[in-house]
Amino acid sequence: MGSNFGGYSILEDSVVGQLRAAGKKIAFMGDDTWTTVFPTSFEPNMTFPYDSFNVEDLHTVDEGVIEHLFPLLKDHSNSWDFIIGHFLGVDHVGHRVGPDHPVMKTKLEQMDHILRDVVDLLDDDTLLVLMGDHGMDRKGDHGGDTELEVTAAIWLYSKGRPMMHPEAQVPETLLPRSVFPGATVAHRSIQQIDLVPTLSLLLGLPIPYNNLGSLIPELFWDDREGRHFNGALEMNFAQVERYLRSYRASPHGSELDNSWAKLRKLADTAVERPPGFFWTSLNDYMRYALSVCRELWAQFNITLIGMGLALLALGMAATWEIWVKLSTEKEQWETWEKAVIKSNAYSAGVGLIIGAAFIPFRGLVKGLEIAHVLLFGAALASTLACIFVCRLKPSDIHVKSLPILLVLHAAAFGSNSFTVWEDRIITFLLLTSMVPNILTGFSAPTARLRYRILGFSALFALCVRFMAVSTICREEQQPHCHVTFFAMASLTAPPLPVLITAIPMALALPFAMRRFLQISQSDKGLAGLLLPWIMPTVLLQGCLAWISEWLETTEGIDPSWSSALRVGRTALGWGAVLEALVVGCSLWWVIPLCLRVSTAQQTDPKAKPEVTVIGFANAYGAPYLMFWCIPFGIFYTVSQLTAQIVMGLVAIAILSYLEVTDSVRDVRSLDAAFSSATPSAALNIESLLSASTSVHFGEIVPLALLALHTFYATGHQSTISSIQWKSAFVLTPTLAYPLSPVSVTVNMLGAQFIIALAAPLLALWNVAPLPHPMQTHVARREATRAALGVMLYHGILLLGSAAASAWLRRHLMVWKIFAPRFMNAAVTLIAVDLALLLGIGVGVRRVTDRVAQLFSNLASSPLVEKKTQ
Repeated sequence: MGSNFGGYSILEDSVVGQLRAAGKKIAFMGDDTWTTVFPTSFEPNMTFPYDSFNVEDLHTVDEGVIEHLFPLLKDHSNSWDFIIGHFLGVDHVGHRVGPDHPVMKTKLEQMDHILRDVVDLLDDDTLLVLMGDHGMDRKGDHGGDTELEVTAAIWLYSKGRPMMHPEAQVPETLLPRSVFPGATVAHRSIQQIDLVPTLSLLLGLPIPYNNLGSLIPELFWDDREGRHFNGALEMNFAQVERYLRSYRASPHGSELDNSWAKLRKLADTAVERPPGFFWTSLNDYMRYALSVCRELWAQFNITLIGMGLALLALGMAATWEIWVKLSTEKEQWETWEKAVIKSNAYSAGVGLIIGAAFIPFRGLVKGLEIAHVLLFGAALASTLACIFVCRLKPSDIHVKSLPILLVLHAAAFGSNSFTVWEDRIITFLLLTSMVPNILTGFSAPTARLRYRILGFSALFALCVRFMAVSTICREEQQPHCHVTFFAMASLTAPPLPVLITAIPMALALPFAMRRFLQISQSDKGLAGLLLPWIMPTVLLQGCLAWISEWLETTEGIDPSWSSALRVGRTALGWGAVLEALVVGCSLWWVIPLCLRVSTAQQTDPKAKPEVTVIGFANAYGAPYLMFWCIPFGIFYTVSQLTAQIVMGLVAIAILSYLEVTDSVRDVRSLDAAFSSATPSAALNIESLLSASTSVHFGEIVPLALLALHTFYATGHQSTISSIQWKSAFVLTPTLAYPLSPVSVTVNMLGAQFIIALAAPLLALWNVAPLPHPMQTHVARREATRAALGVMLYHGILLLGSAAASAWLRRHLMVWKIFAPRFMNAAVTLIAVDLALLLGIGVGVRRVTDRVAQLFSNLASSPLVEKKTQ
């Protein structure tokens, strides 16, 4: 992955290197990656590189290649020996609009005309090699290992005598054939690495030292008996044999022990066979050598895998203990928290020292480096210290609180089919997680609570179902999956219904959010500014930026408007992001609360003025929601139009779930009061304070599942090829660092980040600042527990996917299914942790401090009489 974004100079032996060593003049034009990996190989006056990653530009690279290629072909002074012309237009069209878009047809017709012109200019001594460096999937992308992506066409042509003798009888064993996806007949196929020895010998060059490819027989069979092929094959065999013997003599040579006897037998047998069998035996030898090396180079360090899994498992145990401890050490949690941090810091230092003591013995374990020993020692000591400080009593452990859905979810990673269909399974798990709330709704003691629980649960389920309509398919899901995120599987334009509803959604969402706040009359203060004015313009600009991108690719727009649309799109993107960051953050920092405080003079002049606080019932939740809206607007801007519709549904789903959770807690409080011998005692201020903010793990599960459901619904999968590269150009008309990588990262991880950032709302939503000295303390503690619970859920998923990848490391699908899901779980946990650190460290702290300050001032004033609404 990294080599695709930051190429480095190739130091290994190569065809280009051999050309240069032989004094050949190489001309190049096209993809600038070539000049990065071969910085000194091309003739300075015949080198014309162009930006390769700007997929928004469909024509500049191709026009540059055309401009410089044909003058060289027309030059008969033999100023060059080898020309590389790397066209990128077809690749970029695939990424930008998909293979079925009319622009692709236009681009292919252009390539056809260019090819005809090149053929006309060839002389009899020149070989033309036309090939694709890769294929593309059904939506025009590549980077995975599907048949469509790793298969490409190749055509070799010369005007001179036929490259293969017309009466040649090449053994079929040397001419493997395969059926391309969608084709009805088999075609001759080669491996891409076979070009290395073939081109080398055709050019009269040594075969590069580390080659493992085999010759393409047709290009050496220019006589009936294949004598030239016989000599070329012997050179190919000698080169592979030399490489394997060098490898066997190296410190890692023992890796070949299990295969060496068979390799020697294949080589020795070939010498004693007649020509036909000789060719077949040597070819078998080289193909077997290739398979052996491929298997050897997919090595796994069991020691490091075990160390990593141990730290993950212990880390999850420590997190769970802290989660439980926060609910038992309610009064002293801040003091206890400082003790945990202090002990962890000391233990990490001790672990580093102990790890350093083991450095001299690291050689006893293969592949163990100094950094591994030190990091493992520090992390292990710190985690064990945390587990020891937070050790639980037997009474703190309840089997009935075991999160069944989480266990099932993590265990499912052991199955490749469950992992492939995780997007569908999560929909089921997410809706199933709401069943306890619905059952509570049916048994609620009052009609109002029943209607609220059942109504908001239905709204939540409706949003989840509509989100599930948006799908992006991975190869393994075919033919049972239909792409709806795009207009077609091979056309990356947004569907027509999305184009119609995108602008209405951008305008309606802030008003829908305000309607939720009106339930508790907390749509005042900051909410009265942010939701009616700031948020609609942010979302609208983000929406219009993507509509501009779509307009630029439609045939109905004159190409001369392309530059203006691109400038306008960039301006809209920047306008949305800056308005959210600068205006939104400034307003939230200056006036974070969503309250209206009014003073009314009593009719009796001797009476104290009456102060009314409107929005009191949701004094914590509403301002934190405004804090959440700021990054939401940024993620909305870098998301494609279908994902924007999904994010609108996500916001409604989160608010619906918060209302359900709040009502379920009210039911529990009433049930506790009715079942108590002293109902009034059950409804005292301490009980209400605990009941209104106490977070249960079952309440966290739907939110964690919603994050993963949103990841899939916004057009992503646990595959590299599902990364949405279009988002790299939201804030810039061309590729620009670091803006483009940041935009892609935000697009990919924004769903998990945004929904994790909403976790503290489970502790803050509809929580009134009751006149109790522990109110702020409790709000912060329960918000921290909510954050830890979300971290724990995603951490267990990471542990499950890591364990499955380790256990199934030799599985056929490890690199296609298990390892990518493990990678996704790892980056997801990082995004979740960053979101929760931001939410607790900035959002919760700022809101609770300002609420405490406001009501402390009101409570200390003897001149007013307080009234809340």
